[in-house]
Amino acid sequence: MTADLRLRPVRDDDLPAFFSHEQDVEANWMAAFGPKDPTDRERFDAHWRRVRADERIVVRTAVVDGEVVGHVVAFPVDERTEVSYWIDPRRWGRGYATAALTALLRELPRRPVHARAAKDNRASLAVLRKCGFVVIGEDKGYADGRGAEVEEWVLELAAD
Repeated sequence: MTADLRLRPVRDDDLPAFFSHEQDVEANWMAAFGPKDPTDRERFDAHWRRVRADERIVVRTAVVDGEVVGHVVAFPVDERTEVSYWIDPRRWGRGYATAALTALLRELPRRPVHARAAKDNRASLAVLRKCGFVVIGEDKGYADGRGAEVEEWVLELAAD
């Protein structure tokens, strides 16, 4: 079902779809570490201006049959590269997150790559494991999407 998924650079006309995807209450709960107020369009737009202007960040739009289904991103955290993704909740369970992350990882020449997932976000943990990530530790932090401190897994995709 994911054979038609393609990644491309983010365009201005992708942003309304991204914003719409973030309006889903369940998606924000699952992601946990999403925006403090998903309805704040000004903050959303400012965030995307920063992301797209930062040459160290690799961000791609995931498209299926010409429709935006989400995005994937690789970004620096100190000396490490971390990845994240957001798929339209209406399309969960179709393998799009796995396909999009797999395609992004092919663009990243440097390993290791790291990721984080709330400990109770089994779907995200499954995506990361399918892409070769393994749990290397745990952490916790305040999650705006839940308004509480959340425990998370720290994962790594090691060098080949």
